[in-house]
Amino acid sequence: MTESKINEAYVNLMRGVQQLDLIGPSVPSNLVLIGHDAFPLVMNARGQVLMAASFYGEGRLVVLGHEAYLTAFPTLMENALTWLAGSPCSSTRVVVHPGCKGLADALSGSSLRPEVGAFSKDHGVYVTDAYSVGPDVKEMVAFLKVTKGGLLIAGQAWSWEQKNPGQNTLQDFPANKVSSVAGIYFSDQPGEIGTLPVPPQIPSSWLTVPIGKDFKDDLEFLLNGVSEIKIHSRAIPSEVLVHGPLAFPIGATPDGRAFLAGAYYGQGRVIVVTHEKYMGDEQMAPFMINAVRWLDKGRNGPVGILPQVDFTFPLLTQSGLPCQKTGFKSDLSVFVSTCYRRDNIENIQDFVAEGGGLLIGGYAWYWAQTNPGLNSMTEYAGNRILNKMGLSLLGNTLEDGCIKALVPGRSGSEGYHFRHLLHRFASHVTNGEALTEHEKARLKKFGGDCSEYLKMRAYDCSSYTSVLAILTDILKKTGIPKVGHDSPVKNAKDQLLLSLVTEVYKACQDPDALLPYLFKDLTLKPVYSNHRVLISCSAAEREQWLSTGMYLYPGMKTHVSLPQEITGRGWQVQIGCQTDNIGSASGLRRAPVVHKRFPIDSQMMQVCNLWGGLLYLIAPPKTQVDGVEVVFQQVVPAPYYKSGVTTPAEWEVLRNAPSPWAELEFQNIIITLPSDVVRGLDRPDLLAALWDDIMRGVADLAVIPAKFPRKERFVVDVQISYGYMHAGYPIMMQSDAPWCLVDPVAICSSGTWGAIHELGHNQQRAAWEFPSHTTECTCNLWSVYVHEEVLGVKRERAHPNMTLENRQCRARDYAKGGRNLACWKMWVALETYMQLLDQFGWDAFKKVFSAYHTMQNVPKDNKGKMNRYAETFSLTVKKNLSSFFKAWGWPIEPATEQKLSNLPMWSDHPMAQYD
Repeated sequence: MTESKINEAYVNLMRGVQQLDLIGPSVPSNLVLIGHDAFPLVMNARGQVLMAASFYGEGRLVVLGHEAYLTAFPTLMENALTWLAGSPCSSTRVVVHPGCKGLADALSGSSLRPEVGAFSKDHGVYVTDAYSVGPDVKEMVAFLKVTKGGLLIAGQAWSWEQKNPGQNTLQDFPANKVSSVAGIYFSDQPGEIGTLPVPPQIPSSWLTVPIGKDFKDDLEFLLNGVSEIKIHSRAIPSEVLVHGPLAFPIGATPDGRAFLAGAYYGQGRVIVVTHEKYMGDEQMAPFMINAVRWLDKGRNGPVGILPQVDFTFPLLTQSGLPCQKTGFKSDLSVFVSTCYRRDNIENIQDFVAEGGGLLIGGYAWYWAQTNPGLNSMTEYAGNRILNKMGLSLLGNTLEDGCIKALVPGRSGSEGYHFRHLLHRFASHVTNGEALTEHEKARLKKFGGDCSEYLKMRAYDCSSYTSVLAILTDILKKTGIPKVGHDSPVKNAKDQLLLSLVTEVYKACQDPDALLPYLFKDLTLKPVYSNHRVLISCSAAEREQWLSTGMYLYPGMKTHVSLPQEITGRGWQVQIGCQTDNIGSASGLRRAPVVHKRFPIDSQMMQVCNLWGGLLYLIAPPKTQVDGVEVVFQQVVPAPYYKSGVTTPAEWEVLRNAPSPWAELEFQNIIITLPSDVVRGLDRPDLLAALWDDIMRGVADLAVIPAKFPRKERFVVDVQISYGYMHAGYPIMMQSDAPWCLVDPVAICSSGTWGAIHELGHNQQRAAWEFPSHTTECTCNLWSVYVHEEVLGVKRERAHPNMTLENRQCRARDYAKGGRNLACWKMWVALETYMQLLDQFGWDAFKKVFSAYHTMQNVPKDNKGKMNRYAETFSLTVKKNLSSFFKAWGWPIEPATEQKLSNLPMWSDHPMAQYD
């Protein structure tokens, strides 16, 4: 099914119909649509669907919310019968149930020539009222699915519900036994009538998204005898996103993350358990037996259990239902399976739609972790089954603990539902209705769920495109909240909008139409056309960013022509240098994610990012290319200086380039920062020489080659994911003081401790690190070394914590406090290394680091690694340092002391004075 096919169907069905006068005594039923291929035809001002259509198998279906509409709208009925007949319609036999004779009379003069008669599978199109379906249910479903039949059903269920109290309208109303298979249900809710205009496109409204059923009875049945559900670490479940109108949470954490959920789908039902091990867990027995009986719907039919989950067999046999170990079979009443199989996906969906029960278990988090470049919403096997049923497994996990069961019918205990909060948030934005504090607290989760939902990219599904349209309309109304360094966004609504805008823009099929609502005063400056960039790269074990010196404005598109050498080989195009996801922050100074990557899988591709950004090529690990050419159709120049390439004359022009972001690329480091910071930089060559010296110092202490296999990167950002700076690739830092990277005078006079600290982090190695004790400690060895040996800045001037008084105070207090290793961290831990430095000098450290480069069989635990370090340093300086390390509380073992016993003891170490 394609989007154009559904839109084409709508156009054909509503051709020549400008409006529909539904004012009169006939009160229709509101129709609930869940099917992937179901779409509304007529929607009132309250968002109620009064007419709808769908595809199922090879056939087509039209549903009217009242039988009176069969004769009230002859143009629409002729369109409907023509569409149902397919082509050529003149040779199609159209038969009308005797109860709908009025339609045959009204269209007797048309080319369709409908006749009155009983249902037969040999008809091309059959018309019936909603109350006369019963005897021919199976035949009608087969008529739709296999024989390309067209079926029109008209009627209403609200009066039927009044005459049949206590019955499940969705399941038991006669017409629903057929129409629901194609995803359209007659509900027991009366539809509001009026004169309704017919829009040129499939109608949608935020008013139509609420949940389609009260699940109180279902929950009472499923949770009978269940007071709590225990999640344990032996089987970590995924979260399940409950997004369908007839899907509902069964088990959920207090913050609304569901791990058990169910849904109505067609005439059948489904329950998902987000780790299959719980399906055989004895503590889950009451729920599992309830679940099988709910899925069976009183048929007492055979339960097929997939061999891969045969551990559920002993538990489920307690239900009294006939259980058997088998693969999928269509004659089962309930099928018990996992989310990991890719076979029989469509057959299982049809099995449920046509009345079967599906109990399916599995988690998606491992798949998501091991397939980071793939979309779990579309590629994960379980979601290929469940998405259409209104349920989707997410890639995140839930913590262990005891979860209290939902209390059916109790206000606030019904669990979080994606569609409910979408409706409430749309109402808040559109009508100004206030959100409750409970709803506000869940807006962050809702934003994440919107992101996951939109990843389904189900443009052939009316339900999906309706949700996308609602979110798009919300953003058109609100725009992007004002946000920046001096205007952080802290309220839940604006934070949600900031997270939504990126995802909606990516999912939007016409992003150009949305862009003016988001950036109202965007000024585009001159661009380069057909700009050529030569790239060379020798990437080792890790991916590498290659700067192009080019920028794209927000929403600006460009085509990229790429050589065959890098196509389909793991390369990517990246737009944006700020790659930290700040979505977990309590306040936002920018959108949570502002960069975007595109896999290079063709030699011509178009790229675009809502937020714009600097352009990069991302080389995969173990890649080598030399001088290959990439051509960008149109780009914006950025202030970009590259040592040994950019001439002074070129820099005079480039430093005033219009991009708001600039890059300075030196021998071993690349600095990315706001362009305003570098526009006044007259001598980038002097800054380059300074950073070349600094990076040689970093390499010298680490005892690695002076030329880094991958240049380090600094990126300045208005907000980062952790701390004031954090290590990584790139190293991220807050935008408050970028001068500490580009002011040679300040760097040489007072240093740049924080920047070198982060470079030191990138040189730390697990073999000689003792987390968490030394995580923020040993990186400072590089800060001390570079400041003293390269910049000529004494340690006490580089950082106030390095004064002799502070150092001695920390050592004394640590010793008097009992030499507790739990307190040996950061500055206290650094003093251990400073005492070694003061006694043995930097050469000793270099020799130790060098020894670790080739060391084999390094212990994995802190105790083992600390003993190996004490041994290595002792052998390096030819002194027994065991008493020194023991004085610092290290767990030095007798075996280590024995190994070092032939070396002279360092007995007058600085910590001896505190014995």
